Amino acid sequence: MSKKIYEMVTERIIQKLKKGTIPWRCPFSSHAPVNWVTQRPYRGINLLLLEPNGEYATFKQIKDAGGKVKKGEKANLVVFWKWIEIEDEETEEIKKIPFLRYYHVFEINTQVEGLESKRKIVEYNHDPLEKAEEIIANYKDKPKIIHKYSGAWYRPTVDTVNIPDKKHFKSIHEYYSTLFHELIHSTGHETRLNRKGITNLNPFGSKEYSKEELVAEIGASMLCGVAGIENQTIDNSASYIQSWLRALENDHTLIVKASQQAQKAADYILGRPEKQEEEEG
Repeated sequence: MSKKIYEMVTERIIQKLKKGTIPWRCPFSSHAPVNWVTQRPYRGINLLLLEPNGEYATFKQIKDAGGKVKKGEKANLVVFWKWIEIEDEETEEIKKIPFLRYYHVFEINTQVEGLESKRKIVEYNHDPLEKAEEIIANYKDKPKIIHKYSGAWYRPTVDTVNIPDKKHFKSIHEYYSTLFHELIHSTGHETRLNRKGITNLNPFGSKEYSKEELVAEIGASMLCGVAGIENQTIDNSASYIQSWLRALENDHTLIVKASQQAQKAADYILGRPEKQEEEEG
């Protein structure tokens, strides 16, 4: 049965790509990282240095506010620069030069005790979906799953998936689609399917990274199909896949290759041996 669902989902994705898709949207409430004290968003290179949705403060700011950095937490680097005026020693002319400073900051919600978030976040009430929960439960050697508000990710070095709580998703279907995406990534761990897209720790934006994102999103769509929620998530999945295909020069033949790896990953999560899949195919 799963085999037919996989084929149906892959074909629907291809058809969506041919028609053109709506822009990808972040499925959960997402905000730029901000300074906790001022609630002013960080800009420039700091958007790459800090996790989205985070609220950051220096050690002194935290101490002055009555908080305490958790033991063992490592600081995050932020960069600040502005133009300053100086006098040229030879010409005595005033000129502007960039003045650069850096600070070490900690995320209030995950790295600090005794302080509360100042950010106003929209929350939603959702009941869990039984079939989707069964899929997660059947993933026998699944990674650790945590629910920090710092985005959705899988880190193979600690074999951990993070996803914001259900209440931060406007749609419960998108919550499971996002979680399935990260769980598909986790199947690539060296102790599971040993997929190069994960084991090689490829840099963001590289071809191997892009291919792994195709595998993860197609695999997530397949699991959504098994859970019966693919109709609600397929548009966003196709849009996400299209964004990574651009990094791969819009080579749509990669969909077929990625779907093969995605099938193996989905079957692994569902606890279906590869031989059984071949016999039923």
